[in-house]
Formats: sequence, structure tokens, C-alpha cells
Amino acid sequence: MNHQDRQTAESYYEASRSLRIEAPSLDGSIKTDVVVIGGGLTGSSTALCLAEKGVSVALIESRHFGWGASGRSGGQIINGYACEQDTLEKLVGFDTARELWDHSLAAVEFTKQRIAKHQIECDLEQGYLHVGVKPRHAQELEEWAEHLDKKYDYSVMNYLDKEQLSEVISSELYSGGVSDPGSGHLHPLNYSLGLSQAAQQAGAQLFENTTVKSIDKESGSDGGSGYIVRCKRGEIRCDNVVYACNAYLDTLQPDLKKQIMPVGTYIVATEALSEETARGLISNNAAVADTNFVLDYFRTSADHRMLFGGRVSYSTLEPRKLSASLEKRMLRVFPQLAGTKIEYAWGGFVAITRNRAPHIGRLPGGQFFAQGFSGHGMALTGYVGSLLASAVMGDSQTLDCYEAIPHQAFPGGSALRTPALVAAMAYHRLLDYR
Repeated sequence: MNHQDRQTAESYYEASRSLRIEAPSLDGSIKTDVVVIGGGLTGSSTALCLAEKGVSVALIESRHFGWGASGRSGGQIINGYACEQDTLEKLVGFDTARELWDHSLAAVEFTKQRIAKHQIECDLEQGYLHVGVKPRHAQELEEWAEHLDKKYDYSVMNYLDKEQLSEVISSELYSGGVSDPGSGHLHPLNYSLGLSQAAQQAGAQLFENTTVKSIDKESGSDGGSGYIVRCKRGEIRCDNVVYACNAYLDTLQPDLKKQIMPVGTYIVATEALSEETARGLISNNAAVADTNFVLDYFRTSADHRMLFGGRVSYSTLEPRKLSASLEKRMLRVFPQLAGTKIEYAWGGFVAITRNRAPHIGRLPGGQFFAQGFSGHGMALTGYVGSLLASAVMGDSQTLDCYEAIPHQAFPGGSALRTPALVAAMAYHRLLDYR
């Protein structure tokens, strides 16, 4: 079992999963209309939406369904994007930025609808708090909420000053924050597995422990063209390919891989607290994240554990003394948790882009992709899966606004890009202390 497999096996989500997907490894040759590579939220949602429309689809996962970031994340269902709307306005103009914002709102609703339709047990909760450590952070949050209200008609967020915020979060650390009742949180692995199961029940063929080795273009006798997706013990002929691999793209599409970088992110879970203690920490059971570049995020689980995430690794190496390091950050927020046992510590990779906007679109010859959600994809990934399914079926406009976002490859090539990113992130960490 490799390092990342071990992390998944020891996660709180793995210990509290509500179902398992029974799927074979590919063995032999089959033919489908579409092959979707990647068994996380993006891939499972794409396969589900295609199968619901009567398209024959194979969903391939190299390890186990929900194994990657989809099953390890903080579980925060948030509108908007990691790069924020003002960045999108500069990149694509206000009209397209507004369309992208509306898509992000639709993504949150899509998540809720899918959970209800397929009766997925994943502890969905409403409520989210953006909090600022320093007074300038709180002021920036207030200005951000006003910007969304005036320019995007998103008027549900409320600014909370330090005193008001302390009534919701039992911590002296924060100077103020913004409450967003439109966002929320859930159990990410159970949600991801629920979508995979729904895809299987809708008729998609699911294969796990099936790593794609190569994808070759094939010309048919009728003059058309398709692909041969070659795996270790079998192959699939298809008309379309969807890449939903994100940080685990490996060498399948080198040009796509240049646009993203894997970043390690980590979480600990405490022992179960009493319900009274849990509500004493966060009275409204919202998910919380601060505004630092290297941010802390936390929430309580359905069985009243504190789930606290924070440390990141831009070098792809796990931080030393991970559990103790995150515990220290947690106690900085909630010193009253001193002496509380940490029962789980885990992590995994998300993919970031240079501008932190998602990288979604089409490749020549009926191929599609989605990647680089930059830690902000819990709701968006599933929704984008529905857009990819529509694009496969010929609705070319569904991806237009995402394809309008300009993206650049990370500099430095395969040898220097990680050291360059580590140096850049060290600079941004210093800005958190200003």
C-alpha cells in the first residue's frame, strides 16, 4: 500500500463511509460511446448524466471510487471560485464573470438536488462562515460581500463584527466575518460514492483498479474516428473520452498536465465530542474558513468531531509531524480543545491552476476535460460533470464561459516548476502575517 493509499485508509471519512462500490477491474475488450477516466465527483457525475440520457458509458478508476480529493476534502459546498470574482472580471470581463458566478450558484443547487434525487446519505448541512484574523481581513470580507450584493445580486450574506462573530464561533482569534447561508458542508466520500452508485444504477459500466496506459486514435471503416483506451488487462473502443483525473492525470495528456500543479492538503479529526461541546464551538454548525492565503478550515461532523484542515504542501511532500502541527493550529482557534484526542489525520492532492480558476474545456476529436478546481470544487465538480455530459452530446455552448478563461502553463518545466512554486508560496505565506 503506497503512502496516499495509507492516508485514505486512515481518514475519518473512510472510517464512516456509508456504502461501498462493487466494481470489477477491466478484463478484455468492450465498446462504449464514451469513456470517462477518473472515479471522483467530476467523473461519476459525468457518467451519471450520460447514462441518464441513454448514452453507453464506461467509468474507469485506477484505484477505488472516491479515492482522490473527492473523498478526502474538507467537504465544504461553496459558491464562487478559488480565484474570486474580481479576478474573473479581469480575466474575462464582467458579463462572463457574472455567467460564471451564476454557474457556481447552480452548482450548489445541483449538489442538493442530486443528494435528494438519489437519496445519498452524506450529512448535508447548510451554513458557511468566511472569517478574518486581522481587522483588514474583516474589512476586506465586508467589502467583498457588498461587491457580490451590488454587482451580482447575491444579497443573502451578512457581515458579523468581532462581537457578533464570537456568538457563533467560540474563539477570540477572529476580527469579523461574513455568514453565507447559501453554502454548507457534507461528508465528501459518501457524496462521491453516492454519485458513483447512481451512475452504476443508471447503466454506466464501472471499473476500478483499472489504470489507463494509453489512448490511441482509431479510424473506422465508415470513415468516422474514435479511440482505443488501453489498460493493463483490456481495452475499450469509444467515440469520446472525458478526462476527469485532476491531480492524478499523470502522463495521459502532457499538455493538460502543464496547466496544473498538485498541492497536498491535510485534515485531522478529533475524538467524538458531546453535542453540547460541539455546538459550544460553532453554535450554528456552519463550516468555517479564514481568508489567509494558507488558510485554516474547519467544521464539526455528524457525530460531533472537530474536523480541522490547514497545512498545505507545495512540494508534494507530507509535512513533518502532521497531526501535531494541525493540532497546534486547531488549538490556536479553540484552546478549549486542549487535551482532546486526535483520532484521524490524512491528506491528499488537489490540483491548482496558476490563476486559481478552473480549467475546463474541449480537446480536438471529441475529447473533454475538467481540472484545476484549486481546492474549491466540492460543489462545482459534480455540476461541471453535467456540463461535460451535455458537451459530449453536442451542446457546445455549455462550456463556452469556462473556455473563455485564459490559462498558462506553470513555468520551469518538470524539473523546476515545483521549486519555483514552493518559493512563490513562501512569499504569499509571509503576506498572511502583514
